[in-house]
Amino acid sequence: MSMGRKKRRSDRVAPLDLPPGQMARLFGALRHREVLVRLAMCLLSILALWAVTKAWDPPFWYRVGYTPVHDLQSRVAFRCPSLGEADRFLDYPAGAPLVEAGEPLQPRIVEILRAEQEAFLAQRDPAHRLRRRAYRSVAILGLFVVLYAMSGYYLVSRKRRLIDKLRPFATMLLAVVTTVAMAKWLSVDPWRAELVPLLLFGMTVSIAYGRELAMLLSACLALVLAVTVGHSLGDFMLLAGAAAAAILFLRRIRTRSKLIQVGLFTGLAAFLLTIGSGVLDNQPVARSLLAVAGWNAIWGVAAGFLISGMLPFIERAFGVLTEISLLELGDVAHPLLQELVRRAPGTYNHSINVASMAEAAAERIGASGLLVRVGAYFHDIGKMLKPAYFIENQGPESSRHESLVPAMSTLIIIAHVKDGADLSRQHHLPQPIIDFIEQHHGTTLVEYFYHRANEQQQLDPDSGEVEENAYRYPGPKPQTKEAGVLMLADAVEGAARVLVEPTPARIENLVHEIAMKRLLDGQFDECGLNLQELRSIEESLAKSLTAVYHGRVKYPSQRTA
Repeated sequence: MSMGRKKRRSDRVAPLDLPPGQMARLFGALRHREVLVRLAMCLLSILALWAVTKAWDPPFWYRVGYTPVHDLQSRVAFRCPSLGEADRFLDYPAGAPLVEAGEPLQPRIVEILRAEQEAFLAQRDPAHRLRRRAYRSVAILGLFVVLYAMSGYYLVSRKRRLIDKLRPFATMLLAVVTTVAMAKWLSVDPWRAELVPLLLFGMTVSIAYGRELAMLLSACLALVLAVTVGHSLGDFMLLAGAAAAAILFLRRIRTRSKLIQVGLFTGLAAFLLTIGSGVLDNQPVARSLLAVAGWNAIWGVAAGFLISGMLPFIERAFGVLTEISLLELGDVAHPLLQELVRRAPGTYNHSINVASMAEAAAERIGASGLLVRVGAYFHDIGKMLKPAYFIENQGPESSRHESLVPAMSTLIIIAHVKDGADLSRQHHLPQPIIDFIEQHHGTTLVEYFYHRANEQQQLDPDSGEVEENAYRYPGPKPQTKEAGVLMLADAVEGAARVLVEPTPARIENLVHEIAMKRLLDGQFDECGLNLQELRSIEESLAKSLTAVYHGRVKYPSQRTA
């Protein structure tokens, strides 16, 4: 009898499948068509930047008003058209003095220096010129790739929703190329207004996607302009610093005058940065430097006025809402809200209470309280089509659901989400408000009618099993922190109405129970809320409800109604 090989311990241990490493995940992502499409769009954007900046051309460093530290002499013999006489040329031999040190450059001197540079490049060997252009092109392309990779990594890790949807991602790439092209076009003398497109871009991104992304992309574009236009390190500091000043001051836009204030503040920052960068570049604080600083201040103020007029187009292009639009949208005179008051006054009162609670909770975690408040105003507008089927609009008479089977009642209750979304689209409400309407119930269970259906099924076993999915809202689940706050505020406001004795302890227990139920049901999986923020929301909602249902002193003359 032959004996088989004795198994070793390593043979008896089940193989352990380790998760793929970072490089494996990276190469795995490249197999997806969506990823390849976005990479192709980035590549096209890089090539467009390379073309509009003419990255192969060597930069020309001298500009009107610049004061050279050393004497400038011609490196080669060259010819330059005479001033006012295009058919007459002035000859300059090699070594001829062109500018004395400490003398600000005038427009005519800049033309002579440009002609000298062109002659200097033309006298080189053609193969050498081609090689130098190729080296510069590759270097600039490499810089663009690094900047795009750095920004892309930030988007993937912090702003994933921007690249998940193709349209906003394409809009962002188009804005980048357009900004650089406009800045390149405006950078020539005598305008030198490349600051304006950069400021407009930075403020637009800040309004649409937040200050962090705006700071990153503005710094990248400032570097691109500094390298391709021929600016010095001081000019890069000016561009990046002015953009940072505008973005940091652009926090909340509740009035259009706020944008003018941003422009004034940015203009002051640009003025000071121009003088500071000039001093670092060994430029004398003289009339020429002050003139450049004054023009940069004017461009900063102009950017504030321009962004004020562009605001509606920015909102439409990027699908965002500024606080100005939210304040206009939250007016109680809005036709939908007026119709809600007339048809479903109980629902309107519920929406007002939810809006107040949700705004305070959102502010507690650093989310947009105004956005949540306006979204809460409209979140239940679909109930106005069948108001009598919702408890807050029912009178002392019996409920209409008593004559319906649970499945039919559930369809009516769930339909208010779709009806609300349809009404909002008919009245051209912005997409963020429609998102609140569609997401404020997520995929939660209509528990009351689900339990009634189970009770009926137990009494009649032949009726078939009750499918839980048929009693859930269609979703989607909340996709933002603001939508998650609204979901919780909506649930606890309705539940608190049935408390017999709404003491602070009972209210806190109720809020915590509902929050845990939503959390364990996976409703907050896609909105980015963490446990610490959820706890803060609970505390804020409990505090708001306690203030509503606070106890009152009962006077001796009062009778219980």
